[in-house]
Amino acid sequence: MTPAKPHAIPAAAERFFANHGQLQPMPEVATRLIKSFDDPNVSLRSLADLIEKDPTLSARVLRLANSARFSPSHNVATLIDAANTLGLDMLRNLSMAAAISGRFPDLKGLDRRAVWRHAATTAAHARTLGKLLRLDADEVYVAGMMLRTGQLLMAISEPDQVAEVERMATEPGSRYSLEQHRFGCTHADVTASLAAHWHFPAAMVQAFTDANEPLEVRPFSLMAAVLHLAEVLADAAGSADPVAALQAAVPELVQHVHLDLDDLRARVAAAGDPAQDVDALLQ
Repeated sequence: MTPAKPHAIPAAAERFFANHGQLQPMPEVATRLIKSFDDPNVSLRSLADLIEKDPTLSARVLRLANSARFSPSHNVATLIDAANTLGLDMLRNLSMAAAISGRFPDLKGLDRRAVWRHAATTAAHARTLGKLLRLDADEVYVAGMMLRTGQLLMAISEPDQVAEVERMATEPGSRYSLEQHRFGCTHADVTASLAAHWHFPAAMVQAFTDANEPLEVRPFSLMAAVLHLAEVLADAAGSADPVAALQAAVPELVQHVHLDLDDLRARVAAAGDPAQDVDALLQ
């Protein structure tokens, strides 16, 4: 039997790169941070020294390290102090979040703060799901933070259409089908193309491509499934029981990955508001 070919990025997604020049390029520091996921010898000192090379990124990370979410016992004044306070994984995650969010301007028709609150929530849920399903939790955190950036790129080209879709996307998980109907591709497809342009790892690019309908793609991508589940959870963040909303929206996917919903519900509740430091992220 011939092995299944990876699902390709739809050609429709590429048209949104007509205004690609309006985006700032991904900084070299962030590119090297991505590569550090595959380096078992990376250290707190080396990460702090790397981040310090980018003054704007360093300032954002220090604001995050001093935010209410982490409640430091003293003022965190240096990158190595932030490294010691946050730990290696959280330092890298926050640095990537700051680097990604800093690439995008304010856009007509989209509430920038709401978008990044949703992105931070998606990232946090992706990390939780990654732990439950034995994926690299920090890699899927970065992927979760990145997932909706395609929508921002779409909004540069077609702001009114994107805003209309966002107004209609009231049901958790509905953004995908609405975008597919209107644009012939989804935000995850455009994110995949953007991630490829920015030289993200091939497995992450493929996961973005497969995140639209993870059960329809062979070979099955657990990372893509986690991204889809995490976004649905983030869509349902305002509900009384986001996990129940997840089960209602994508029951087949929940069953396929054998999620322990009681464990997930407890972890989501314990996490509180994962987007509480977004204002520090966007300053």
